[in-house]
Amino acid sequence: MEIEEHFYADDPAVGHPDVRTRLPETDYFFLGNGYIQAAVQVCRSGEGTPVGLLIMHPQELGPKRAALTCDPESGLGKTIVGVRIGDVLLRPGPAELQAEWDSNDGIPTVRIGWTAGPLTVVERFFCPDRSEPRLARQIEISSAGRATDRLALHTGLAEPEELPLGLAADGAATAYLVYEVRQAETPAVEAHWEREVELGVEAGQYWSSLGSCETLDRDLDHLFFAARSQLPAAVDQKGRMDGSIWQYNLEWVRDQAHVAEGLVRLGDQEKARTMLARLLGEFVSSEGDTIDSGQRRPASDVELDQNGELLTALRTYVDWTGDLELVESRWPKVRALATFPLDDRFRHASGLLHNRREYWERHAAHGIEDGFELAHQFFVALGLESAAYLAEALDHVEDRDKWSAAAAELRRAMLEDPDCRLTEDGHLIKRRGVDGAWQRLIHMASASGLPEAIPLLQDIPHFLDPDTSCVLPVAHEFIDPKGELARNTLARIEELWNQWWEGGGYGRYHASSEPDSPGAWPFPSLFVARAYVEAADDAKVWRVLRWLATSPGGVAGAWFENDGPRIAPPYPQVGIPPWTWAELITLYVHHLWGVRPDLHGITIRPHLLEGLDGMEASLRLRDHRLDLSVRRAGSADERGGRAGAERLPWREDGVRILLPDSDIEIEILC
Repeated sequence: MEIEEHFYADDPAVGHPDVRTRLPETDYFFLGNGYIQAAVQVCRSGEGTPVGLLIMHPQELGPKRAALTCDPESGLGKTIVGVRIGDVLLRPGPAELQAEWDSNDGIPTVRIGWTAGPLTVVERFFCPDRSEPRLARQIEISSAGRATDRLALHTGLAEPEELPLGLAADGAATAYLVYEVRQAETPAVEAHWEREVELGVEAGQYWSSLGSCETLDRDLDHLFFAARSQLPAAVDQKGRMDGSIWQYNLEWVRDQAHVAEGLVRLGDQEKARTMLARLLGEFVSSEGDTIDSGQRRPASDVELDQNGELLTALRTYVDWTGDLELVESRWPKVRALATFPLDDRFRHASGLLHNRREYWERHAAHGIEDGFELAHQFFVALGLESAAYLAEALDHVEDRDKWSAAAAELRRAMLEDPDCRLTEDGHLIKRRGVDGAWQRLIHMASASGLPEAIPLLQDIPHFLDPDTSCVLPVAHEFIDPKGELARNTLARIEELWNQWWEGGGYGRYHASSEPDSPGAWPFPSLFVARAYVEAADDAKVWRVLRWLATSPGGVAGAWFENDGPRIAPPYPQVGIPPWTWAELITLYVHHLWGVRPDLHGITIRPHLLEGLDGMEASLRLRDHRLDLSVRRAGSADERGGRAGAERLPWREDGVRILLPDSDIEIEILC
């Protein structure tokens, strides 16, 4: 691989301030229906447009400046809405803006409030339907009961630009701007005024079908609603998704596999299926290797973990939907996906898999030696177990036996091989060389054109451990999450909290080996939170969630990939990865609510975080609703559950029920 692959040409110093992703004191609220993607920019610093609207064609991945509504000269200035009173045009000021998520008959809505002289203005942005590239913007004006007909709304994109508007006797008036992406040789946005916008029946049905959550903790409920509202908006109707919006403009199997898992747990089975079918069809070769950042790789640089992550996502999809046809009709690809990592090019005498790529995509040029990456062993073993499970369901006995044995051997080698196991001093480690030596340090032979300011080029030791990917075996219960190995591994990870910064969050790995910007990363921080749920360390879970809710991006629940300074160029501007929303959904559904279906029944093992007395959830499982009520058991209460008149005894792994053939309500004391 060449270092230049990581470089991009987008320079934030060129053009209007609105082309910069990291504007100070700015939140982005994402909306979309698969045919249109939009972000409402709320900038309180005065450097960018205070209320700007970015509209993107979801199949045209690009930097922020490529948004259809971003003008080279005026940025997002033409998207702002002002109120004309006589000859005076009033626009929102940055300091006075109030922005939050809201709901319009169940449809996620961005609510922005501001004042214009004697007027109060509330703008609401939402997608009114599910099948058209349209976004609606409601503008509601009130004036303490004073009527006037000398009023007009003004915006730069609409035709005409102004809409005369009279306040009624109660001092209120409402109008709508409707934006549409016109399909042409070059897509463009058209906007027009309307007096009323009807909400499509399909839109209401779609959003009501998704999972919902109520815990009575403001941060907890906000984070779920933000992830629920924005994860579906990040994926177009064909399953296409930018790995980080405005940043990479590329796709990865691993990111999309985790997003598909998040979507199916959220209740969007159809979009999850579309994504998984596309990945199997277009992102897995006939040999079984996978695409990352839009490319196939040689054996030395292939991301072996992606095979396991996609196989695991397929199992998750089948367990939640019962749809085995997706897998059965594509079995040759599934077989290739499972078999590829077992090729002699990767297999070592120890049974472990080796090459020169690590989980976070550093490679030989960064100093990564040929060796065994923990994430590769773990995800391939997990994926082989999933493949064997699917083979059992489809009566592919030979495949089942082969993959089950291979998964067991890889697990054994990873944890028990006397020379090469990926443990040291009682904790998991990231990487060993093919000679069995623990690769604790990396060193670049030459600068290779990387920016001189990066930590990896400083005259200090560059440590590979600790690394947040080492907690994933804990989060997935691949090892005992309450055992000594898990405890010691999590203790090492604490070095990554506030490592070279203040304000919270875990770095993805030791900052000294960072070829990019040191800083906190939201979705790896959620890896750690998921592991801490299973380890029953609630204080650490709360710390991550409170940090997300209060850190930059927390108001909208849309966080940049990392929270550090960005050297751009040569690197791309930092963007917003949808993977973070998927990790949040998985944290809630799989870990906190503990809902774990399989082909025969459902295990439910909720975890009430310390400080919560109860929580409510409603989920889509197969074609039914599962309404779950969880309460903390008192000293005189017996742990267990109830489904109608049926009592559900508490087992070591929670309560267990057969797959329901209708909607079901379950109450659990835990």
